[in-house]
Amino acid sequence: MDLYVKFLYDFMSQIFSGISQIALGVYNGIVEIFNIPKYIAVVKDYSGDFKGGQWVVLALAVLTVAIVLGLVVLLVVLLLKKYIRVRKTLVEQETLLEELAGLNREVFKLTQEKEKILAMKISQLGLKPGEDPTMEGEMPGEGEKSDDIKESDEIGPKGKSRFFKLTQIDNESENYPKIETNDTLSLSDICETFRMFAAHKMGLYYNIKVIRLFLASFSATRLVILQGISGTGKTSLPYAFGKFLKNDATIASVQPSWRDRTELFGYFNEFTKKFNETEVLKKMYESAYRDQIYLTILDEMNIARVEYYFAEMLSILEMPSRDEWIIELVPNIWENDPKLIPEGKLKIPDNMWYIGTINNDDSTFMVTDKVYDRAIPIDINDKGEPFDTTPTDETPLSSKYLESLFDKAKEDFVVSEENLEKLEELDNYVIEHFRLAFGNRIVKQLKDFVPAYVAAGGTEIDGIDYILAKKILRKFEQLNLSFIRNEIDGFVKYIDKLYGKENMNESKEYLLRLKKQM
Repeated sequence: MDLYVKFLYDFMSQIFSGISQIALGVYNGIVEIFNIPKYIAVVKDYSGDFKGGQWVVLALAVLTVAIVLGLVVLLVVLLLKKYIRVRKTLVEQETLLEELAGLNREVFKLTQEKEKILAMKISQLGLKPGEDPTMEGEMPGEGEKSDDIKESDEIGPKGKSRFFKLTQIDNESENYPKIETNDTLSLSDICETFRMFAAHKMGLYYNIKVIRLFLASFSATRLVILQGISGTGKTSLPYAFGKFLKNDATIASVQPSWRDRTELFGYFNEFTKKFNETEVLKKMYESAYRDQIYLTILDEMNIARVEYYFAEMLSILEMPSRDEWIIELVPNIWENDPKLIPEGKLKIPDNMWYIGTINNDDSTFMVTDKVYDRAIPIDINDKGEPFDTTPTDETPLSSKYLESLFDKAKEDFVVSEENLEKLEELDNYVIEHFRLAFGNRIVKQLKDFVPAYVAAGGTEIDGIDYILAKKILRKFEQLNLSFIRNEIDGFVKYIDKLYGKENMNESKEYLLRLKKQM
């Protein structure tokens, strides 16, 4: 045993001896580096023989050593400061975590107290825990499931529905009065008739081009953005169109606090066991029972971030099949849920369009490319000039009829191969000189929008010009304008070469306006 201990001691002492020698060597090295008397002694030994320039060399050597010593001291100080700062941060984080844990414990205690108080109130009402005074039946006991529902499904209480407004629509749907629609007008007739109606009945005067752009946008997208200076009738346009269709538009005034989709659809309140339904949700549900055109106005939509509260809708409306336009409202099933919410899911109506209005000022957020790419923006910066009117009444239209007009327009006024080839050449030019591309989505929107615009009374070249200016050239604002300044004049000349100097005026005016801003 003694032999083994002696072996272990001799064996392990070898490594510890090496470590101690390293530490001692580092210590001795540091002592030697800062041995000022030794430096002085060396200088005294040799300075007696120095002459002329040798004293300069001596001074430089002393200065160099002083700088090195100063840097070493500075490095040590900085390392100490960093260690102290990191240590302080860690201590503060640990303190905050302890405070957070304490707050969580307090919240847990308060929650327990609240549940006790609620239990006492329920007992005073003569109810048993789990009953709701607004419900005719009782909450099902544990393990009670309907035979025709899967075990994984949650069945809520019988009696009054958690969707009060939507259930009311179910009950009243059979008594809805039948709306007589005028499904004989062409797209150009609709534009002219609506323009006259807005002027005669509501005192709103719009340029006919704005009306054509507005109606043609319905063919290309479900989201239309009306932007421009305040007071030019951005909100009034879709509001008047709803009156014209004899189906009032739903106005959702966007608030700065909007952060998610619950602002549009509402949410399920776990305490009351009711779904807080919004007016937008009510109209979306109602539209499934009626073949009319429904409009939802998102007033001042960029006063909050659009990509926050409207993100899910943007994604859903991009789905190629309308059967995929589905949003989940609640994650479970109650027996008395509305008829058109199977498995807690609502189908987004295909007869509803969403009209957003935008004021570009310091109080609003910038609308991102993700939103603009999926929408058709329309600038309304001028007040309409009054004109002579004739008495014009409301003209209800069915949604199916309007979409049939869009389909017919795509057959009768398909974008010419010549203009598509020119568009491809223009795309190649933009890629080469500006590193931007049209993209498949924009080309598809153009092929849907332009025929409808032509059928509404416009021209093909003007429709292409509009899409180019609002969907492609708008992206130039994101580029470094100083770098593309010299490219703009050449681009304008290229557009003139492709389409002629008399055409594509909106695009050329936009480019020249952009150049002035540089």
